[in-house]
Amino acid sequence: MFVRGRRMAGVWAVAAVALALTTACTPAPGPQPSPSPTGFASEEEAFAAAEETYRAYVDALNQVDLSDPETFEPVYAWLAADSLESSKKTFSEMHANGWTVNGPTNFDQATLKSARGHDVVLELCLDVTQVDVLDADQNSVVPEDRLDRQPLQVTFGHANTASGLVITDSDAIESALCGM
Repeated sequence: MFVRGRRMAGVWAVAAVALALTTACTPAPGPQPSPSPTGFASEEEAFAAAEETYRAYVDALNQVDLSDPETFEPVYAWLAADSLESSKKTFSEMHANGWTVNGPTNFDQATLKSARGHDVVLELCLDVTQVDVLDADQNSVVPEDRLDRQPLQVTFGHANTASGLVITDSDAIESALCGM
């Protein structure tokens, strides 16, 4: 889509979360690991929570109808701080301008960069190849130099959500992560 500054490069994305199931014949569980300084039992748990959060966020984005501001609320539930402020401003402007969004965005290649307390940072690749944003006259407003695959650094903080996290910041970065 478009980038306001270098923040919130990824406004549209979609993905699904796959959960592994255990069998009923497992032995009785032993002592549970105590949370580490990351606020999670392991870096893998921190990564899983952050990835689950981002997947839920982009799924909510793909349900947005810019003509209906009520559809923005599920997106806002996954955001806080700078990301929330930026998204509210962007959605309000897009709604006021009569814009529409066509096509889904996906993300892939997420990598854990850090996990300290409940602050988790991922790098991921946002694929906006199929996304077009149209103005009220049905003309594309997507810059011609937009990258179809955009590397992002996304920061998460603690919150009362299903995953325990929300997105607090998202920045475009230079990275070979997206095959560039």
